[in-house]
Amino acid sequence: MTVTAAQVKAEAMRLGFIACGITSLGVLPHGLELDRWLRLGYAGNMRYIHRQARKRKNPQLVEEAARSAVVILDNYYSNEADDAHAVTKQQSERPSTGRGPRLARYARGEDYHRVTLRRLEELAGFLRSHGARTARPFVDAGPVAERELAQRAGLGWIGKNTMLIRPGVGSWFFIAEVLTDLELEADSPFPSDHCGSCTRCLEACPTQAFVEPRVLDATRCISYVTIEQKGPIASETVSRLSGWAFGCDICNEVCPWNERFASPTTVPEFQARGATAGAAPDLFEQMNETEFAARFGDTPLARTGLDRMRRNWAAAWDSLR
Repeated sequence: MTVTAAQVKAEAMRLGFIACGITSLGVLPHGLELDRWLRLGYAGNMRYIHRQARKRKNPQLVEEAARSAVVILDNYYSNEADDAHAVTKQQSERPSTGRGPRLARYARGEDYHRVTLRRLEELAGFLRSHGARTARPFVDAGPVAERELAQRAGLGWIGKNTMLIRPGVGSWFFIAEVLTDLELEADSPFPSDHCGSCTRCLEACPTQAFVEPRVLDATRCISYVTIEQKGPIASETVSRLSGWAFGCDICNEVCPWNERFASPTTVPEFQARGATAGAAPDLFEQMNETEFAARFGDTPLARTGLDRMRRNWAAAWDSLR
């Protein structure tokens, strides 16, 4: 029944993940930075992060029976053009932009929580079949500091845009993990920072959300504004949306590691569906809740809901004037 770290990693690769690392649990090194970030209000209305802070600083508290974290990376990159392709004059009152609003790449296919979790559950089942009594999967949910665990598992470094970056890969991936009671050989933490003097991600952010390298004021971030924020979007923010209606890819797009190494995903569910391609400014205004659920219920847009997508879509069009 005994399983080795190498066998676990081989199973992760068989399931289609692009990398797998293993780390121990226990206190993570950047707890004071998290406390400061929360104290300064950079989490905005994401009060759940305050509630989860103790566990985010010490993953052992997330699953006390666990002894190892098996961390995986799941590539979602698509090199297809933006989901909203050229918009005809008949479709838009503002044809001069040449395109409509955009969705972040990760939101153009099926919801990654579902897609990645299906295969992560298989990895957890593999661990259970080899003696694990605890094998608890997490996909960007729960109080898990995923980027720090991934760095400690040797999978990459945390870049100036706060994303985990992996050499030879870039950062177009999801991070997920299985916490297990199996005692697996841990990888060495990723040893160095390869951002160097580059500041392209910081300079490209249209809302100046990075207050310093590796410190993001989420309340300024387009992803936060279009996904987490409730209520109207301030006019000064609308003018800086650059056409983004759900999420934002800018700090990933300009990263030299992505420009050089990004490769398309092999996971078909992550492929862009083109669900908003060529859509008119009243796309969401014309929908009711049933139609929205049928069209976007299995995508990340479901989290935001129809009312906020109406808000986002209108704001994104206004930003393209």
